[in-house]
Amino acid sequence: MKHLTRYLALVVSAVLLVALIVPVFAQDVQPGKGGIIIDGNFGGDPATMNPIIASSTTDARLTGFLFPALIGVDPATGLFRQNDPAALAKTWDVSSDGKVYTFHLRDDWKWTDGTPITSADVLYSWNATIAGGQGTVDTPLVFLLDIIDKVEAPDPNTVVVTFKGADCTALNNAGSLPAVPSHVLPTDFTQLNDDPFNLNPTVTQGVFNFSQFVPGERTSLTANQDYPGAINGVVLPEGFVLKNVSDQTVETEQFLAGETNVMEAPPVNRRSDLRADANTTVYSYPGNSWDYLALNYADPNNPQNATDDKGNPIDQGHHPLFGDPRVRQAIALAINVDDIVKGAVFNEGTRMNGSLVPASWAYDKDLAPIPFDPVKAAQMLTDAGWIGDPNDPTATRVAKGAMYAPDGTKASFVLYTNEGNSRRGAIGTIIQDELKQVGIAVDFQAIDFNTLLDIMGGETFDAFILGWRNGYPDDPDQTQLFSTSGDIVGSGSNNVSYSNPDVDKLMEQARTLPGCDPTARAKIYAQIQEQLQKDLPYVPLFAQNGMYAARKNVNGFAPYPSQEFWNVETWSLATP
Repeated sequence: MKHLTRYLALVVSAVLLVALIVPVFAQDVQPGKGGIIIDGNFGGDPATMNPIIASSTTDARLTGFLFPALIGVDPATGLFRQNDPAALAKTWDVSSDGKVYTFHLRDDWKWTDGTPITSADVLYSWNATIAGGQGTVDTPLVFLLDIIDKVEAPDPNTVVVTFKGADCTALNNAGSLPAVPSHVLPTDFTQLNDDPFNLNPTVTQGVFNFSQFVPGERTSLTANQDYPGAINGVVLPEGFVLKNVSDQTVETEQFLAGETNVMEAPPVNRRSDLRADANTTVYSYPGNSWDYLALNYADPNNPQNATDDKGNPIDQGHHPLFGDPRVRQAIALAINVDDIVKGAVFNEGTRMNGSLVPASWAYDKDLAPIPFDPVKAAQMLTDAGWIGDPNDPTATRVAKGAMYAPDGTKASFVLYTNEGNSRRGAIGTIIQDELKQVGIAVDFQAIDFNTLLDIMGGETFDAFILGWRNGYPDDPDQTQLFSTSGDIVGSGSNNVSYSNPDVDKLMEQARTLPGCDPTARAKIYAQIQEQLQKDLPYVPLFAQNGMYAARKNVNGFAPYPSQEFWNVETWSLATP
């Protein structure tokens, strides 16, 4: 899901200093006169532009333009690097035991109101994360509380992050803490969720400045000529507009008509049109975005945290249908993922056998995918006490001796996804039809994305279809998604209430393995993938092949995998 963006974060076994390929200026383009970059957005309005709270792809796209990165990454290699010109931390040191990372910040960066950017601005994010763990702040960063022991700011230009153990994901996780203008944010964290700054971030420091948010229409940014990380010292485009569109079909038509000039994830059913269009440049790469079916383990009528403030387990009840592992396994057997890849993404995707994308270095190629076997699925449902009509296998089954449902309960559930996403609409329709064939009735609903996020955070759902896009750099650690401590109502990302102590231990072992040897870590992740395939908090579906598209008149468009906008300050629109 940043991380998960809904995003996860490639652990790096070495830090390389590789020269950045610097594009040349478009001829005769003056700073701030290079035209407006317009991107379509079918995901609904941003819920926030505060990077502490941001959890959706829409939010992350905007916060990435508005706020500085703590740690730099070379887009050509996907590796962290020191002395990155666009990162707040110039260098860092690591203690001999691997637990303490000391980041040395630049001393000449300022917020757009002239206030120096200091370690206090990173510390604020950490304190907000602590408040999130207490249920005060709605932040997806609470998973860091399992990994980081403390964050200190001994002087204005130093941030010291102490991990609970030597951690192979240390840079990924430390880099998740954003620098925010703490001098304009509330000191009382109970006010942070609803602070006006969240949708009106007037003090920022990124390649663009915030300009205007028009609900239901667009979010507008303007060039920031004082951006200290600009590749050539200036920002060429006049600004950036994230324009709301009703769905992906409209987004594509507007792009082909020249009403927008860049697309981040073109719908798979229109990619052939984009490839054939003489006025379009496309860039394809191995997919790091993946879709899944999430099943709620707990009682959705009485959401509870996994543990109390002392770490003791809380009785969360059981979902009447999905609380039984046999039902989850039957559902997975009844879904033909190959049909979904063909029907929902026109074969522009790769089937997943578990919770990691095939492009990951830790992907277990030896783990066989769950087969499509509706006959076995039907028998498992019967064995689990969900009895069907022998004369009509599509009739909705009824509980008789089911593990967590009273006799007479129908085998039905509500399945949500976000409206406007044609891919997930197709996935939901296929799943609805295939589960009907084994006697499970699915009420499939596509709803407003922010409403869906509220339902997910409140843990009041049965099931949903969504996706994660792996963060950057990529890492196979999924503590954020599947750790017991990540199950906090209103925050955290383990909203399916999955808890397996063995998986908790394996994730910690893989994350803290001495020496961080990728081969050794991959063996541990193979065990995790196998267990998650059995437990099925998510029914894995597929990783979508990646693609970016831009109009031919966008000079400077030169993406890398997962890095479409790495050099956006050099972009300009050619005039006819």
